[in-house]
Amino acid sequence: MRRYILALAAPLLVAGAQPPTVLKVEVEKLRNGRGLVHACLTRDPAHFPDCRGDPTAFKQTISAKASELRFTGYTPGFYALTLFHDENANDRLDTLLGVPREGFGFSRNPVIRISAPSFDKVRIDLEPGVTTTPVRMQYIL
Repeated sequence: MRRYILALAAPLLVAGAQPPTVLKVEVEKLRNGRGLVHACLTRDPAHFPDCRGDPTAFKQTISAKASELRFTGYTPGFYALTLFHDENANDRLDTLLGVPREGFGFSRNPVIRISAPSFDKVRIDLEPGVTTTPVRMQYIL
């Protein structure tokens, strides 16, 4: 019996063991269930907001009918999260004269004026364990 208890407790006794990192993103206010939602999680301000060329970015795509996505396996620290609603599933954010025609959202849900917010305005601190954050989609056109 003691061996059984020790075997169960051993993982808890490992020095420096941290719980896995999980970011649950609750996608809010999609205007419809068509297409896809693309998400990017980056810790590099130089690659924000689109994550292009960021070899360490975590990217994910889900159906617009889903309301939640998850990122796992990242190192704890400061990150910025960007989402866009790709209604026609062409794998890009469509614009008209530079104005997004499809929905978008950022961690911390900043109010969008003329351009994307700065990395610092959307920066979130992801610690070991599970973090849940809502992202409200915004539509201009």
